[in-house]
Amino acid sequence: MEARLLSILGIILVAQVGMATKLELDRQKIAGFWREVGVASSHSLALKTSRRLEGLFLTLSGGNLTVKVAYNNSGNCETENLVGLEMDVSGKFAFPGRREIHVLDTDYKHYAILRVSLHWQGRDFGVLKYFSRSLEDENEPGFWKFRELTADTGLYLLARQGMCAKLLKEELI
Repeated sequence: MEARLLSILGIILVAQVGMATKLELDRQKIAGFWREVGVASSHSLALKTSRRLEGLFLTLSGGNLTVKVAYNNSGNCETENLVGLEMDVSGKFAFPGRREIHVLDTDYKHYAILRVSLHWQGRDFGVLKYFSRSLEDENEPGFWKFRELTADTGLYLLARQGMCAKLLKEELI
């Protein structure tokens, strides 16, 4: 019952976001460094993990999206490289392990709003994430769009400033 309710809520959320924006992703402009600033989910599991994503570096080649992820794992920085394939929707990518990333909105220079979907332990989870190009600034116009999109989601978390995101950005510059 709970999984079915989650699926219905996810469909409603995607429909609401889909109505708000029809993004034709400019693949070259989305590439580069992004710091996670906000997370919204109707499941506390997505918010209470010891392995917290702090930053991403996106690279596109052909139909592939390579994501270098910087995590803070209980105070230690870890990185991981993931390669996804673009799906039939602009800005939507499938990754191994039944994971998907869908870029819902971005201005390319300051912010990006992504929907991350994954299947774990027999359940589907959806998380909306807000990313910034900046290591410091969080109150950009995109942040208010994110807050509006996630007002009815339930749980919400504003990400902390992270040393791992800073290290990732410095490493790649």
